[in-house]
Amino acid sequence: MTSYLFFFITVAAIFAIATLGLNLQWGVSGQFNAGVVGFVAVGGYTLAVLTMPASQQLLVKLNLPFALGVVGALVVTALVALLVGLATLKLRTDYLAITTFGIASSIQVIVNNLDPLTGGSRGLVGIPRPFDALGQPNYTIAWMVMVLVLLAIVYFGLQALLHSPWGRVQRALREDEEVCAALGKNVVRFRMEAFVLGAVLMGLSGALYAGFVGTTSPSEFLPIMTFQIWAMLIVGGSGSNLGAIVGSFVIWGVWTFSGAAIVSVLPAKLQAQGGAVQAILVGLILVLTLLLRPRGIMGAKQGG
Repeated sequence: MTSYLFFFITVAAIFAIATLGLNLQWGVSGQFNAGVVGFVAVGGYTLAVLTMPASQQLLVKLNLPFALGVVGALVVTALVALLVGLATLKLRTDYLAITTFGIASSIQVIVNNLDPLTGGSRGLVGIPRPFDALGQPNYTIAWMVMVLVLLAIVYFGLQALLHSPWGRVQRALREDEEVCAALGKNVVRFRMEAFVLGAVLMGLSGALYAGFVGTTSPSEFLPIMTFQIWAMLIVGGSGSNLGAIVGSFVIWGVWTFSGAAIVSVLPAKLQAQGGAVQAILVGLILVLTLLLRPRGIMGAKQGG
């Protein structure tokens, strides 16, 4: 149980980093990104490609250290987000959501077909993992500590950023973009900065996830992940960094423990269909939150 608890905390904290990125884009800047999983996948696959051992089957044979792989994942995710931003940031609301969802689907198709680079439908297995030599349970403990430290750095960094003049402009943009433009603010630049920074955090989350589990495949980066991360933000409290973290742990707890209950209760032949119960439960919690506590668990306090 203790080992599983460490595993749960690690994965929930990794999701929390992506949720903080979405909170910056939507909760602070008001940009509806429906393609979260695409940026998570870019970060995960970039880390895998850069750090995988040299192989005859792989196009890239760098075998970089984990830390450099993470840095590379952040850079590549930023570049992809910049390209997406240049193409989409003049769009608003529904149009932006549809476009970002389409881009995420395109990323999944690309990684599914670039066999020499991404392993295709098989994915990349055997990503070198830091702390592997420690063995269990020390491996999971070391990862948990590292991820929690990174989560704390991201949280306090965002808190400082959002209380700065830059953060106040971002909040003003969400409320009234035309007024900001009339006051001489470069709306496109501020929106682009928030979008790219949020996407970089999603890429960091994907890199950490790939490094933790040691594998990537298209089946791990499905649209349901975007739904999960959006549910984490809404339940925790859109606009609140602390709410994004709390919501991540709550929703991931519901998802994982309901999955465990399904395995324990349902017969083997029904367990495949039982996976839908997880999405239904999260959807029910999401609806109840919107009806009973629209601001989320943490109330979405300004600057929270």
